[in-house]
This record gives sequence, C-alpha cells and structure tokens, in this order.
Amino acid sequence: MPPEFHTHNLPNGLRVIHAHKAGQVTHCALVVNAGTRDERQGEEGLAHFIEHVLFKGTTKRKAFHILNRMESVGGEINAYTTKEDTWLTSSQRNKDTERALELLADVAFRSVFPDGELDKERDVVLDEIAGVDDTPGDVIFEMFDRHLFGDHPLGRPILGTPESVKSLTRGQVCQFVGAWYRPTNMVLGVVGDVSWSETLAWAEKHFADVGCGDMPVAAVRVAPTRNSGGFFVEERRKVQQVHHVMGGMVPGGDHKDKLAMTMVANVLGGPAMNCRLNLNIREKHGMAYHIEANHMMHQDVGVFSVYFGTDVRFHKRVEDLVRREVDKMRHTKLGVRQLHEAKQQLLGQIALSHEHGGHVLSGLAKTFLVHGRVETLDAVLQAIENITAEELIEVAHTWLAPQSMGSVTFLPD
Repeated sequence: MPPEFHTHNLPNGLRVIHAHKAGQVTHCALVVNAGTRDERQGEEGLAHFIEHVLFKGTTKRKAFHILNRMESVGGEINAYTTKEDTWLTSSQRNKDTERALELLADVAFRSVFPDGELDKERDVVLDEIAGVDDTPGDVIFEMFDRHLFGDHPLGRPILGTPESVKSLTRGQVCQFVGAWYRPTNMVLGVVGDVSWSETLAWAEKHFADVGCGDMPVAAVRVAPTRNSGGFFVEERRKVQQVHHVMGGMVPGGDHKDKLAMTMVANVLGGPAMNCRLNLNIREKHGMAYHIEANHMMHQDVGVFSVYFGTDVRFHKRVEDLVRREVDKMRHTKLGVRQLHEAKQQLLGQIALSHEHGGHVLSGLAKTFLVHGRVETLDAVLQAIENITAEELIEVAHTWLAPQSMGSVTFLPD
C-alpha cells in the first residue's frame, strides 16, 4: 500500500509535502509561518497587506501577467492571511501544476512592491475593512478576540485598522518579507493526481535556488496568558437582532487535550443539525436561527466560542440555555451510546472533508508547517476512537468554567 503522503526538505530549508489524490484538479499552496501575531506595534494589518501586494509585480512579470498566468488556463490563484500564517494558493488542472508552482515561487521570492501599486492596493484593503464593519457577525468576533487576548498580538484584527493601513510603508513591507518569507519558514504543499517524483522535481527546479544561505527565522512568539476572569461587553449597534459571542481560552495545537476539546465543541454546537445547542435552542424553542460552537486552534492556545443571533426578546433566555448546555457538558458524562455517536459524527465529518483536495492540503501543510511532522489519517481516527467519556467531562470541566468565559453582545440601538 503506498504511503499516505511524502515529505522532503530541500537544501535551502523549504519543506515539501505531497499527497496523491485521483481527479482532474491539483491543489498547491506555499504557506508562510507568519501572520498577524508576528506584526510589531504600529504594523497592524501588515501581514495581510503583503498578501495583497505580492501580486502587484515581480522582477519578470507585471501585475496583469501574474493574474493572467493561471486564469488563462482556467486555474485559480489566491491568497489569504490568518493570525499565524499566510497562504498563497493555486488550483488547476493536473497538467498545469508546474505552471502554478513556478508562479508561486516568482510571487513569493521576486516581488518588487511598486509604490504606485501599493497605494492602489491600500485603498482596496480599506474597502475590505469597511465591508467587515458592515457585517456584525464578523466584527463581533474581532471584538471578542480583542477582549480575550488583551494586548497580545492574537487580539489584533487581521485586516488592521484604517489608521494603521494608511500608515504602512514600502519599507515595512520589505522588512517583514525579508524577515519572514524565507524557505526555512515555509512549506510547499501539493495534493492531486500528480506523482511525488514530478512534484519533487518541480520543487527542486523552481524553489531550490531561492533563499540559499538564509538563517532560520528566530522564534519570537510569546504565548498569551490565560484570563483568570471573564469580561462582559455590551454595545449598541445598527443591527436588527442581537449578536452574541461567549467563550474563553482553551487547548491549542500543542496541547494533549486539543482533540477532546474539539469533540466537546462538536457535541455542543458543531455543523450537524443534531448538535445540542441546535436541538435545544433552535428546534425545541425556536429562539435562534443560527447558533454554533467552535474550537479555533492556534499554535499555543485555542479559543472556544459559542455564537448566536436572536431577537431581543429572547436574548437572555438563549444565553441562559447556552450556559446550561455548557454546564451539562462539564458535569454529566456522556453515556456509551452518546459517546459512540459523538465519535461517529466527528469521524464522518473528517471523512467528508478528505473528499476535497483543498481541505486535505490545508490540514497537511498547516501541521507540517507548525510541528514539522504530520500524523497519518489512520492515527488521527484512532486517537478519536480512543477518547473516553471521562476525558471529555474532565476537559470540559477544566476549560469551560463559567468564571473563565467572557462575552460580547451587539444590541439594536
């Protein structure tokens, strides 16, 4: 049986990971281990701004030629920024995979950042910020993070603020790229119907000569301090219904409890319609059209949150019902059948996500980037099977105590 994935380190430190997946489309990503939390004070939004201006010209291509390179063959090139990393991605027919990899290398290592293009893209980002401000369901999570993490960089908005974006300079862009966009701080991932030997040959051809001699990026990330007490923020906004987020800091990607915490969040408010919050608040009482629980994992910390939107009349009642469900999770152990169903549901969700090559790629590349290793799918599935009811109640009891949970609420003005 062939291996689930292949990995290789190029001499310049770039890590390459590949998984074969039958089909007509191959997904590629160059992932940089740098995001919002790596910005210095006064640089808010810089990592995201760079994601935009990388496509504005290289030493061999103008902006139009960059965009047209994949679009002309029906492919899609894109990029996005998170709190911890920046992704340059391309999806295309298998035969155009080398074309995509060459372009990713050009954009990441040979961008020239023309001043005029930077000014134009600054306006685009300001419009993007304005668009988020018009979406209370997005703004409330930004505000929640700000209160949860305080002065820590994880509390900053990914897009930055209008003031910070207006002040960003080409010098700051070049300094950040020079510090973080190094092969030793990146992973190249490829998932699709192309062979490992082809992928490795293309990686060596287009990436082996970049960043030679670069020193590894010095680790500067500091883990946030867990809040000892909650915060309760209410704000009047131009909204039609109440928007409410509650939650706190929980295990992240480096913690032994991370998988159990994910299952706790899934049981409470995962994507399935039969999760507890949906059954007991939407279906039984009809008081919230949208309600969900999430476990967001950063490198060294996680965030558990419950979000719902409801009519003003039902707000306090829904909040009380949510807290009761969380409390039940902390004090009432799942029965044998409940535990089995919770595991089967999570296992099924993972199986469905693996049907999409892009989802496979994001999981492999992110894990390889942060931990330098990747567990096989079988190992992950077995770890889920091994979770006990005792583990779930202990994790919920430890991490979801009422005093450690804060909330942000938007009320109609």
